Amino acid sequence: MELYGYPLKAKFNQPRPPPPKVLPATSTMTTNYKNCIPYHPESFSVPWMPNSYYKAAALNPTLSPLTESFPGLPPTKIVPFISERPNGVFSRHSLDDWHRSNMTNYKESETTRHNAERLRADLTRTIKDMYQQAKRTQRESTKNLGERVNDVEYWKSELCIELDAIIRETNSLMDMQKRLERALADTEGPFQVAHKCLLNREKRMGIDLVNDDVEKQLITEMKTIRSCRERLQQCLDTVNGQLICNKEARQELEKDLADKQMGHHIDSKCYQLRNTSRGIHYYKGVERVDATVSVPETWARFTDNNIFRSQSARATSAKLRASTESLLMGTADEMWRQFSKVNDAFAIRITETANAKSKIQTHLAKTRQEIFQIETKIQVIQKTISDKEVQLKVAQTRLDERTRRPNVELCRDTAQIRLVQEVNEINETLRNLHQCLRASEDMLQMLVRSKGVLEHDLVVKNNSLFIDQERCMGMRRSYPSTVQILGYV
Repeated sequence: MELYGYPLKAKFNQPRPPPPKVLPATSTMTTNYKNCIPYHPESFSVPWMPNSYYKAAALNPTLSPLTESFPGLPPTKIVPFISERPNGVFSRHSLDDWHRSNMTNYKESETTRHNAERLRADLTRTIKDMYQQAKRTQRESTKNLGERVNDVEYWKSELCIELDAIIRETNSLMDMQKRLERALADTEGPFQVAHKCLLNREKRMGIDLVNDDVEKQLITEMKTIRSCRERLQQCLDTVNGQLICNKEARQELEKDLADKQMGHHIDSKCYQLRNTSRGIHYYKGVERVDATVSVPETWARFTDNNIFRSQSARATSAKLRASTESLLMGTADEMWRQFSKVNDAFAIRITETANAKSKIQTHLAKTRQEIFQIETKIQVIQKTISDKEVQLKVAQTRLDERTRRPNVELCRDTAQIRLVQEVNEINETLRNLHQCLRASEDMLQMLVRSKGVLEHDLVVKNNSLFIDQERCMGMRRSYPSTVQILGYV
């Protein structure tokens, strides 16, 4: 229930101040209410409300007679009466003022709406112009990106063609290098093979690390091939130097091609970006960063120089391959004879090691079978112990329960005596079973230790076989290359 003489409560964020004790004049109240601003700059969360709401809330209704003892209102907030009429009604505004205020509100609303409509039209036209301008600018940027992508694709194709050519030439020269190394009778290729065989055989373990006939033949082979090193070393150095030049040219091409591919990927990605694409963000100030290091002329010249360098390296490499072909046939016979002697020694040693390995495997299988049987017995003993422990629990539980018999019922009867005997017998049985278990486990440990010795010896033999048969003979099946040239293999 609202009291007469108080303005209506306005529903906005900030609370209204309490009414004054003395009502102000009509003109003063109208001016104050027109100056009310429903927007608070310090808070953006306050909802906006039109002025007409506050003007409607600013109307001063009439007051009815009040008494000082009116319940629910503090004495300081009781509005005093100014004058009293016979009907008890106060008139704050005239009817003309009321109509004039309505007309003012109507005109102000129309003016505001008209300004809002004009502003909306201007904004619509401005937005449309800005959209068209941005669309034209974006279309031009997309076109330039497409042209750039085409240029990068052209140079990528040129680089790929030259890269394939230099790779083929480098592979041919590497084949010649391999043939020269393999055919370097008594030089670097076979020498490294023999040296690697000796190093690998140093990895033999335990008793297998012996100075056998294979090692003697390998040392003889190394001494034989040293005498032929100087004749082909210079040619090999020249080939290695040319390979370095080819690889450098290839690396420049690959680096340039990788850069072109990355640039093509980035430009293609930029070319395909649209306003609706995912992954677009703000990068403030990026337009002011100039990270470019070349212009289109220097960019194209750089790739052209790389291609020219690769073509020159290919021509030199082809001449070198022709001159190296005549040096491959000189030392094949001597290398092949010593190569065969070493291989024969390897075959004999491999056979001996394989026989020893077979015998170790036989003993190891028997030991494992015995371990399996003793483990089975241990499991049986453990199962028996577990069963006896259950019987012991039953007997002890019975004895414990019988201790709760009342008074004279605590009789040392035959059942009590037999239960005590049963507990003692089970304890004795468990002691015997544990002794058997410990003896079986000790025997198992001895068998396991014996198995470990046999397995270690087997590992030693396997290691020796692997070194002689896989590593050494695996390398010697591909060396020396002159053997293949002469048709021996």
